[in-house]
Amino acid sequence: MNPAAPLQLRPFRPEDAGACLSLFRDCVHRINARDYTQQQLDAWAPATIDQEAWRARFDDRFAYVVVEGDRVVGFTDMTRGGHLDRLFVSADHQGRGIARRLVETLLDDAAANGIDEITTDASLTAKPFFERMGFNVMREQSVECRGVHLTNYPMRRVPNNDLG
Repeated sequence: MNPAAPLQLRPFRPEDAGACLSLFRDCVHRINARDYTQQQLDAWAPATIDQEAWRARFDDRFAYVVVEGDRVVGFTDMTRGGHLDRLFVSADHQGRGIARRLVETLLDDAAANGIDEITTDASLTAKPFFERMGFNVMREQSVECRGVHLTNYPMRRVPNNDLG
């Protein structure tokens, strides 16, 4: 990491959407490749995604990015009802506590806004991280994405759980 460009967490801005979309595609294809087939990865993170629809999914949500200099290296968003929709960290920045920092920020938002529990649909790859963050698996499920089935795990966490 460049010492001149420390990691900074800040609220998502609409102009971050393109960088978040690129990070999402790269992360899915590089990190999630260990748990999903190429067909599944292509369905989940296809080459063409409506960029305006992608940006609009951040509207009226708790949403944050982590930047290194002017480069987005992680992002997350959670609905006002407590569903953590997306959490992705650059493949080149894994293991630096970025995802933990993003989730802890959402936990603070949940507590400050009276959200009783946070839910997410975790990938096979992300499931162990979410378990370490105090989320519990509700079940395993198969979801259809662009005609292809992927396994994921609905999980939930009561915001005041200790992280241990």
